[in-house]
Amino acid sequence: MPLLGSLIKQGLKLGIRVSQSDYTPIQQQRRELRKLIRKAGETAFGMAYDFNGLLQSRNFVREFIKKVPVHNYNSIFQNWWHRCLEEEENVCWPGTVKYFALSSGTSEAASKHIPVTRDMVRAMRKASIRQILTLGKYDLPASFFEKGLLWLGGSTDLRKHGGYFEGDVSGISARRVPIWFQRYYQPGKKISRQKDWNIKLEEITEQAQNWDISIITGVPAWVQLLMEKVMERYKLNSIHEIWPNLLVFAHGGVAFEPYRKSFEKFFSKPVHFIEMYPASEGFIAFQSEPGARDMKLVLNNGIFFEFVPFDETNFNSDGELINNPTTLLINEVEEQKDYALLMSTCAGAWRYLIGDVIRFTSKEQTTIRISGRTKSFLSLVGEHLSVENMNHAVEFVAQTLNMEIPEYTVSGIPYDGFFAHYWIFGVHGNPDIRRIRELLDQKLSELNDDYLVERKAALKNVFVETVPVEKFYDFMKIKGRMGGQNKFPRVLKPEPFEDFKNFLRG
Repeated sequence: MPLLGSLIKQGLKLGIRVSQSDYTPIQQQRRELRKLIRKAGETAFGMAYDFNGLLQSRNFVREFIKKVPVHNYNSIFQNWWHRCLEEEENVCWPGTVKYFALSSGTSEAASKHIPVTRDMVRAMRKASIRQILTLGKYDLPASFFEKGLLWLGGSTDLRKHGGYFEGDVSGISARRVPIWFQRYYQPGKKISRQKDWNIKLEEITEQAQNWDISIITGVPAWVQLLMEKVMERYKLNSIHEIWPNLLVFAHGGVAFEPYRKSFEKFFSKPVHFIEMYPASEGFIAFQSEPGARDMKLVLNNGIFFEFVPFDETNFNSDGELINNPTTLLINEVEEQKDYALLMSTCAGAWRYLIGDVIRFTSKEQTTIRISGRTKSFLSLVGEHLSVENMNHAVEFVAQTLNMEIPEYTVSGIPYDGFFAHYWIFGVHGNPDIRRIRELLDQKLSELNDDYLVERKAALKNVFVETVPVEKFYDFMKIKGRMGGQNKFPRVLKPEPFEDFKNFLRG
């Protein structure tokens, strides 16, 4: 048995026990908020909202919520973060911001500049180590821990503007890989700097035969493209023919269900799928138990969470947050209800709406699932379809018809004086569109009572179009959204939907 691997494996098991917190979830969050407020007390933001005075209050959490307004990207950027881009010191967090993550979340939106401070880089690394510690719970051979990790992220060759750098948050993180980890890290510094995603995939494919990979991490769509290239290049029936020790795929950025069917063809051995929840604003949660389909919130690592009930009292029909919404703390949430995430972080985000909607699967264990985006719920006439509903329905269609549907998008359209849904599926081959439509409509009616009601009323039809899955990636390429953490939006508004349809036509 390999000595180093044995030591690492035993160390991981010990680390799991050591990392357990003695504090309750709300105690962890109170401590985290106190640290954030104390450190930012002398910043422009902290002085504007009297952070030092807040700490003198017995119930400083409630005073913080009362005094500090809720922000979306536009409001916090216009009022505060633009000063960070101008290299002003001590705006929302001590010091100057040296890194900005470019984030959009969709293929049609302009890039947002999200501050990434040194403290946030350390917090992300700490959360990553915590996730690595969970590997001690899996039945993995000691040799597994001596193999390579293939990190399929954004380019580490960041763009420099004055005194700061900007790029994909995964590229920022990979740029600062610890020296001790570099012997395990692939594709290595040279390839990681490559900005052209197609060239990067080609270079990784050429080097694949020289690596012994045990873990792959990345967004499912881009990992799938890589595996298809590697298998085609080396005429493989399974990716295990070139990487026999590959036993873990850690994925994030998008729900895995639509990709599950596609990934089955890659493996001839069992592979553990581990979900993680990194965002440009921070590392939010990760799967902590083998076989689970939920993730544990990271409550003591530079982020204070609030939870906004995702309903008509807090959001309008366009998914916009109303003024003075109701917010709940970690001890006030309920299971199986949807909440939009507000975050205050060690990167200088304060009561910031990141746009994700989550659902607690266990309040006691503080485990969650991502159920959608605040602006990705489709509700033309009150059908209230979540991305989670859509993912389950698409997975059902794929399994029933024994086909792959790695990508899809949907939009609402006017139809015969009423409304309809128009779906576009990225597929392989030429499937039966009529059968896809029937199964999709059937499953959505089972999953969502509001959808069922509206299908008998104002939602008069469902249209389905299939295109080669490559068309989705080609569209992202012309929009400059290839690779990294970019993903195609599941719900498109009318204008970008027409833009995509025009691209497909021509």
